[in-house]
Amino acid sequence: MNQWFILAQILGVVTITFEFWSYQIKDKTRYFLITGIGSFFWMTMFISIGLATGISTQASLIVASSYSTIRNLVFHKIFKANTAESREKGLIFLVVMIVVALIAGTLAVMNAPIEVRWLHTLGMLTSIAFVVGQYLPGVHYVRITVVFYAAVVFLTQTPLNILYGEFRWNIMGMMIESSKIISVLIFYLRFSASAESKMPTLQLAKP
Repeated sequence: MNQWFILAQILGVVTITFEFWSYQIKDKTRYFLITGIGSFFWMTMFISIGLATGISTQASLIVASSYSTIRNLVFHKIFKANTAESREKGLIFLVVMIVVALIAGTLAVMNAPIEVRWLHTLGMLTSIAFVVGQYLPGVHYVRITVVFYAAVVFLTQTPLNILYGEFRWNIMGMMIESSKIISVLIFYLRFSASAESKMPTLQLAKP
């Protein structure tokens, strides 16, 4: 383990912190800022792994995390402005992001071994659903879609997606995706507890 690999693990822990934090936030503007920062550290983690093992091995992941960083920070700016013009630009940007995800996802599916194309197809579909879920109003769409997306990405970090060569588990990658799912579960536990505390209590009339 060289210094770049050790740094990647540290950056992975930082990424987990921001990812977990982001799904406890109801306000969309703050959510996009925090998850955008988390995506930036996610990108630097893959760069560090690439410097340790060879950039070519992490090229697609660096591109994906860069895409995530840019998307989240642009959405942050759009939601912060909250004007008719910014919403129109946001819709255009959303369509562009969907087209990019479709092209990149289709290429990934075509280049994947036929035995795991089903997994990469699921990855493409859930990633597009997640991007749309991020943009839609409210707190539920993004959390529902991220659970499915994170579950598929979790599978890609296991030997299930490695048919040839060294079978390995990417523990840090699995922890990052697990942190999203766990954060959503905790959010809804908090959400339900808060809703119950606000319910009016039934007062029985005295005889």
